[in-house]
Amino acid sequence: MKVLVVGSGGREHALAWKLHESPHVEAFFCAPGNAGIAQEAECLPLDVSHPEEILALAKRLPADLTVVGPEAPLVVGVADEFAREGLTLVGPTRAAARLEGSKIFAKQFMQRHGIPTAKFAVAETLDDAVKSLAAFSLPVVIKADGLAAGKGVVIARTYEDAARVLDEFMRQKTLGAAGERVVIEECLAGEEVSFIVLTDGRGVLALPPTQDHKAIFDNDQGPNTGGMGAYSDDAILAPGLRDQILERIVTPTLAGMAAEGSLYRGFLYCGLMLTPQGPKVLEYNVRLGDPEAQPLMMRLRSDLVEIFLALREGQLSAMEAHWSPNPAVCVVLTSSGYPGHYETGKTITGYEAAEATGGVKIFHAGTKFTDHRLITAGGRVLGVTAVAEDLRAAIQRCYAAVSKIQFEGMHYRRDIGAKGLRRLLPPSRRSSARPKSGNPSSPKLR
Repeated sequence: MKVLVVGSGGREHALAWKLHESPHVEAFFCAPGNAGIAQEAECLPLDVSHPEEILALAKRLPADLTVVGPEAPLVVGVADEFAREGLTLVGPTRAAARLEGSKIFAKQFMQRHGIPTAKFAVAETLDDAVKSLAAFSLPVVIKADGLAAGKGVVIARTYEDAARVLDEFMRQKTLGAAGERVVIEECLAGEEVSFIVLTDGRGVLALPPTQDHKAIFDNDQGPNTGGMGAYSDDAILAPGLRDQILERIVTPTLAGMAAEGSLYRGFLYCGLMLTPQGPKVLEYNVRLGDPEAQPLMMRLRSDLVEIFLALREGQLSAMEAHWSPNPAVCVVLTSSGYPGHYETGKTITGYEAAEATGGVKIFHAGTKFTDHRLITAGGRVLGVTAVAEDLRAAIQRCYAAVSKIQFEGMHYRRDIGAKGLRRLLPPSRRSSARPKSGNPSSPKLR
């Protein structure tokens, strides 16, 4: 088989690494890729924002299987282009991808189909948005309707902050067209979980649970990012909770999409809050998460190509994936200033020594080779990922590998997986083990 992966981040490197292991693959390509992916595949230039260019490349190779990593091509309809040509692509149609492409569509969809989520209001104008704030207690969550690269969600702790964010989104257009309409919703209390499934529209293959860390600083302080790290551990979900999520959230989501004429095929990411009233949906994504993909691919023991072929044939319900019982942890290393303005072109050292550590894989995101040097080329640079016999050992192994890597301005969180460790403590000790909030204005850099 000839396989094409579309994208250039850590998620795409993780997918490429796992797909490349399959004996079914005779030729492997990625577009546009990065320095790490180039070690697994032949990288080709591509503008992923144009579905017709992705289709043309797949036809030219020709690719028997195309896997799209990022959300943007899916939201603008790349799966529809492939379907018209009878080519295999992993990802939902444009209509189904509205679950991520429009926060307003997603919230109203959940409301129509009785899927548990936070109370919300939709605002089409700045005046309406400011008026709607009065109906919500603090803190309040403000979400840009469109795609905003993980930066379109803000938790406002005062009404003044909320009004400022609304002005930035809707009048100043700091997010462009993505923020012209907004969702205002109550801030749910609980612990977040990323619950991801692969589906052919009927059969569902549930992946192990993961937990993302979106805030830039330790203790969930500072602005949201595309993800500063994640870990995967079966212990994230209490017994019975997995089946509850499938029954109350995943099944009605797929049934609702089918009833509305949009059979959902591909990865479905349910960002959940585990509240005292049960799991509630914070957001949908229509692709594999990043950085959740990195620890998940480290744990996957089955042939990923065979899983995707079962999806293509509508036989996913007959497929049983095998996963390592061991937890995996990913720590993302970022450029100084991310998620705001950051510099690139910084030389990266120590990554080979880090990857030589047993049980460690370095997944590249914003990297490239120049003059035989690996340099930074993005906000999120590397995803250092480790697997071990228990969560504590996986965290220690991951950070030991991180300590070997250096580049100017390198920043990372030091508490990835800490919530999982607290979960292992007796209930009487969990509150005392919770770290005190840090100062979000004082980033730790090394």
